[in-house]
Amino acid sequence: MSARALTDRLSLGSGLRVSPFCLGLVTDPDIVVAAFDAGLNFFFVSADMHWPLYEPVREGLRRLLSRGTAVRDELVVAVVSYVTQPEFCYAPFYEVLEALPGLEHVDLGVIGGSYASDFMTRLAEYERRPAGMRGIAASFHQREAAATAISHGLLDLAFVRYNAAHAGAELDLFPRVPAEAQRRTKLFNFKSVSGYVPPARLAELGLPREKWRPEPQDHYRFALRRPELDGVLCALDSADQIEALSRLLSGPVLTEDEAEYLKTLAALDGGQLALDDAGPESAEARVESA
Repeated sequence: MSARALTDRLSLGSGLRVSPFCLGLVTDPDIVVAAFDAGLNFFFVSADMHWPLYEPVREGLRRLLSRGTAVRDELVVAVVSYVTQPEFCYAPFYEVLEALPGLEHVDLGVIGGSYASDFMTRLAEYERRPAGMRGIAASFHQREAAATAISHGLLDLAFVRYNAAHAGAELDLFPRVPAEAQRRTKLFNFKSVSGYVPPARLAELGLPREKWRPEPQDHYRFALRRPELDGVLCALDSADQIEALSRLLSGPVLTEDEAEYLKTLAALDGGQLALDDAGPESAEARVESA
C-alpha cells in the first residue's frame, strides 16, 4: 500500500481521487464531519439494504454538503445497491440523491454483493452511468469473480473481504492481482476486523497472560500490509478513532509473524484449533513462537 496519510489521494474512474480509507457505518454524524476535516474524502452509503443504519452517514454528508460546492467537489461518495433485477438495479440511487440535497450525482456506483452468476448482467446496467456515475465498483463475496473482474480491468474499484479469520485471498485472489502499475482496478478491503478476538474471549480460551492481545486497529494493519490492497473500507464508533487511522498509515507495517499470530487467535476463537493440540503445527506452538 503506497498511501501513507489520510490526505493522500488514489486516482480512479473519471477523475475521481479518493483517500486510502473509505468511511462506511458510523454511530454519530459528527464522525463523518470530523473525518472529512482530518483529510478523509471517501464515503460509503447504502441505497437499499441496511438503509436505517446509514442515516448517521447520510446526516453527516448533509452537514458537509451544506458547506457549499467547494466541499462537494472534494467529496467522493460511493453508493451501493444490492438489487439484482436488471431493470431495477440502479433505481435506488435516485432515492439517495433525493435524501442528500446537494449531492446531485453518484460519484461511484457499487454493485453490492456480486457473484459470478449476476455480475456481468448488473455491470451492463451500471455502464449506462445512471444517476451521473463517474465510476463503477463492486463488492465481492466470491473471490473467483473478484479475480476475474480485477484481472480484466472491468471496474474502477473492487471491494473484497480479507481478514485473519478469512485469509483465503492469499491463495486464490492476491496471486492473480496484477502489479499496481499494470492494473486499472483499485482494490479496497472490507470486514478487516472480523477476526478480532476480545481480551475476555482470549482469557476464556486460555491464552497466557503475557501473550500479545491485539487490538482492533491491528487487524487494519493485517490488511494494510498486503501490497495488493490500495485501501480499506472502515466503520468508526468515535471521532477519536480517526487519529488512530492516521497513525496506522504512518506507523509500522504488521510483520508476517504477527499476521500468523492473528490468524492463530482467530482460528482458536472459531474452534478450528485448540491450545492443547499436539504437534509442531499446534496452536500452542504457534502462540509460543509469537
